[in-house]
Amino acid sequence: MIEINLIPAAQRKQPSPANMEVGEAFRELVSRFQIDRLLVGSIALFVAGLCAVAGMWYVQQKSYVDVKAREAKAHSDSLRFAQVITQRTIAVAVRDSVARQLRIVNRIDDSRFVWPHVLEAVSRALPNYTWLISIQQTSAVASMTPEIDAGLFTSADAAKVAAVADSTLKASQDLKLTIVGQTVDVQAITRFWKELEASPFLLDVHLMKTELVAVQSGKEATQFTLEMRYQQPDASAIRRAPFRVTERP
Repeated sequence: MIEINLIPAAQRKQPSPANMEVGEAFRELVSRFQIDRLLVGSIALFVAGLCAVAGMWYVQQKSYVDVKAREAKAHSDSLRFAQVITQRTIAVAVRDSVARQLRIVNRIDDSRFVWPHVLEAVSRALPNYTWLISIQQTSAVASMTPEIDAGLFTSADAAKVAAVADSTLKASQDLKLTIVGQTVDVQAITRFWKELEASPFLLDVHLMKTELVAVQSGKEATQFTLEMRYQQPDASAIRRAPFRVTERP
């Protein structure tokens, strides 16, 4: 290449040998390593994919640990609640059994002192020169077991047993009795009548009939018939006393 210097006085600056060597080396390096844009993009996408997979693995691993912790806690709570439910079932069964026994005892206790109260009231009201021939129950007699009487039955036909139990129980609770006695004093009948009505265990005392009957030694006495009903008195009318056992020598 031919260069013409139009300014003779000016001196052209000549490049140094060192700069010429560096530039040639750089151009040679660039020519050796040609950069492919598709390759660089692929590498970048691969690295980004690896980062995304690592991130998702970390998140999934953390979620797995949390789920396992919640599962272990739920399992322990389930075992604890199962034990509580079992204990509650046992306690309810014991409670029902005790309540059943108490109801049976209460039914027996409610009826076992009926006749002692009646006989005590009649004995206290009986005047002098008067004696009794009979005391008879005229209402229905309950023939049920204490379990059925207390409303506890396990029969297959529960409805039928319940109906019979209710009707029999109502009839037996309305206790009616008849007293037949004799006296040599007519006024004693009136006194006996009034004393029976004053008793807290008896009500609706009615004189049904009177008649003259022959007694021993050819004497006459007045025979009378009284009808009445038993009533459950107020708790204040029932006197309780401790049970004492006396030993004979």
